[in-house]
Amino acid sequence: MGLFSRKPKTPKPVNATAAGAGNDTASLNSEGSNVKSSSSRIQIHSINRTSAGSVPQTPLTPMTPHTLPRVNLPKPPDPSLDAAGYLKSLGSVRERCKIVTDKALRNNLNHFDVDISKFPDVVTFVCGIIKRDFDPPFSSIPPHGRYQHFCVGGRDRVANLLATFPDTVDSTEKCRRLIDLFLVSVLLDAGAGTSWSFKSAENGRIYRRSEGLAIASLEMFKAGLFSGNPNNKFQVDKDGLRKLTVEQLAKGMQSRPGNELAGLEGRAQLLIRLGDALARKTDYFGDNGRPGNMIDYLLAHPTTQASSTPIVVIPVLWNVLMNGLAPIWPPSRTAIDGVSLGDAWPCSSMPQQAPPPSSPGLSPFPNSQSGSGAAAWESILPFHKLTQWLTYSLMQPMTNLLKIQFAGTELLTGLPEYRNGGLFIDLGVLSLKNDDMERGLQNYSDHCRRTGIKGVEVAPMFEPSDDVIVEWRGVTVGFLDKLLIEVNKALRKELNGGELTLAQLLEAGSWKGGREIAEVSRPNTKEPPILIDSDGTVF
Repeated sequence: MGLFSRKPKTPKPVNATAAGAGNDTASLNSEGSNVKSSSSRIQIHSINRTSAGSVPQTPLTPMTPHTLPRVNLPKPPDPSLDAAGYLKSLGSVRERCKIVTDKALRNNLNHFDVDISKFPDVVTFVCGIIKRDFDPPFSSIPPHGRYQHFCVGGRDRVANLLATFPDTVDSTEKCRRLIDLFLVSVLLDAGAGTSWSFKSAENGRIYRRSEGLAIASLEMFKAGLFSGNPNNKFQVDKDGLRKLTVEQLAKGMQSRPGNELAGLEGRAQLLIRLGDALARKTDYFGDNGRPGNMIDYLLAHPTTQASSTPIVVIPVLWNVLMNGLAPIWPPSRTAIDGVSLGDAWPCSSMPQQAPPPSSPGLSPFPNSQSGSGAAAWESILPFHKLTQWLTYSLMQPMTNLLKIQFAGTELLTGLPEYRNGGLFIDLGVLSLKNDDMERGLQNYSDHCRRTGIKGVEVAPMFEPSDDVIVEWRGVTVGFLDKLLIEVNKALRKELNGGELTLAQLLEAGSWKGGREIAEVSRPNTKEPPILIDSDGTVF
């Protein structure tokens, strides 16, 4: 099937009121129908997209336009007074990535050459995918979230799970259970590697990558692997996670010689640390340490607008996830004043602290431009990708089952991961500089020698903390904002006065586009143009 060949599309969106009311176990998706496809100026030869699938769509999404009362959003901390608090805030991500993006627009990056004249090609490519898969005015596009991965192959496994619960399980408990599931599933959703696949016990089919990880996490959840409560296997709690072993996770993930899951031990340790984090924050997660108990905290929070449809302020949900899950991140992560920052990294393209006159060689980036006398925190670039992925994903069950609305979703950014970032490399906007390409290829050669993997399609490889990866991710955040603007301009006629949200662009355009162009560019492995030597806790 070619990239712009005919594919099933979603029907027109279901009436929002009907979709959100009256049936807690109702499917959150709708069935596709065959309609005419759209043409595109970009012509790409046919490929076999084994990793892609027809994904049912949610009729009511957290990003569906609503008339919300004016809500004052809390501002991020002042970095001069609380640098760690600022860098952990959601508002810091877009603000700090803008510095790298501005350098990219001037073709002044340290590791990439930028050909901004190729940006219209990205816009055309993404628009073609959106028009291929959805009907104008594209209001049926769901927000980016983990929910869709559970629906690979057109089967709504989440609705099927909800239907198995007895009538004594009310809407709030159903939502708790989905939050339990989604949180663990997102934390397990780092790159699976090229050799891993998962055979579903339910239908015997083989799944890979993000969808495979989703199905695996669902089947482990249903088996009670994450629950320490003998009376309810359909939950995640501190006791269940604390007793988890690498061997149990390997069995649940079907990871074995010849089918190794990348970063298995890192994933297991992440979940074990999650158990400890849930135990510490009883105000968020209750005495039994369940992620789903955050619902009770959010609904009782003084900033939540009480009405027929409660309104939760995004920074409140963000603080629950950032503060509540802070202990799960590896101790090797960047820290300020002893406070671990999570997914935030030093970057040579950010303002640098001037070295002491007596120690001119101590700069962590000796090849970067000379220090500007900036404060130490200014050289750090925050992303918090998994926490943002969690935020996008957890809003879906809360909206659909409890009709909770969210104020401040515009603070969320595009996700700085290899599908979104790879889109800009594979379509020529970003090109890795020669010295870094050579270093990355040597890293890949060393990796193959160390692991015994035979390289099929050679690509540069770096660790997540490498300055190349950090700069790439920073540019990705800014370029996704620019892409949203340009795609909305290009689709103005079809949108008929509306606009795509960033969450819809991520779902229907950039993430899917990054995967599909990778499948064209590297058909044997379908890997991104830059490989990540991951520990299972970042990507």
